[in-house]
Amino acid sequence: MSIKRFYYLIKIQFLGYRFHGWQKQPNHKTLHMMIDKTLKFILDGKVFKTLGSGRTDAMVSANETAIELFLEKSPLENSDKFLNEFNLNLPQDIRAISIQEVDSKFNIIKDVTEKEYHYIFAFGSKYHPFCAPLLTTILYPLDINLMKQGAILFEGKHNFKTYCYKPKKEGTYERKLKYCKIEENKIYKANFFPKKSYLLKVVGKGFGRHQIRLMMGALIKLGKGEITLDFISQSLVKNCSKKIDLIAPASGLILHKVNF
Repeated sequence: MSIKRFYYLIKIQFLGYRFHGWQKQPNHKTLHMMIDKTLKFILDGKVFKTLGSGRTDAMVSANETAIELFLEKSPLENSDKFLNEFNLNLPQDIRAISIQEVDSKFNIIKDVTEKEYHYIFAFGSKYHPFCAPLLTTILYPLDINLMKQGAILFEGKHNFKTYCYKPKKEGTYERKLKYCKIEENKIYKANFFPKKSYLLKVVGKGFGRHQIRLMMGALIKLGKGEITLDFISQSLVKNCSKKIDLIAPASGLILHKVNF
């Protein structure tokens, strides 16, 4: 006799600054570990499992991402009450936004249609230390107009092997970016933020390990005059031998939203 299962899609957001990424790891505080620990307490003995829509690196934050909750034998009695209790017991840097029941055909990884990431940065000065969890400070001057031209080169379908950390011979490196531009930051604000900051906005279905941070690293090098626009163009061609040796800090990266 098969066990009856129930499936829930839960949208969450978190500040990743004090977590060692999403994936559970021995002797490290991770987001998945903290979420499961909280669920174990509030579900009070119910058999459950959770799966995330993707992994984030240590110190990366999310304005909106998702987990799927699998429950055995009995459903949640009241979803709104569950959501309130979940938030009451989660640490203050993790928040559940919404919950909806889905069916067994739903796949939280394969059913993602696109993800939108933002990389927040400012340059030219030392800014308030309170910025550190969300914004990367680059002390030296950057040619922001040249960086904007460089960002657009990533749009479309390219080979992103150069922008994958420790790539293997076999792997999916042909990816398509729907959008990639540097814009003035008008989304994330605080009274201790610099007067002007910027964000690299990237939209696509999937990304390689450290891909956006390596792309941002290349744009920083471009802004410093260490590489050219031609370098970026050539780095997106199959069998390219060029290397990017700068991975931008993780704390400037935010998963803005996930669409299914």
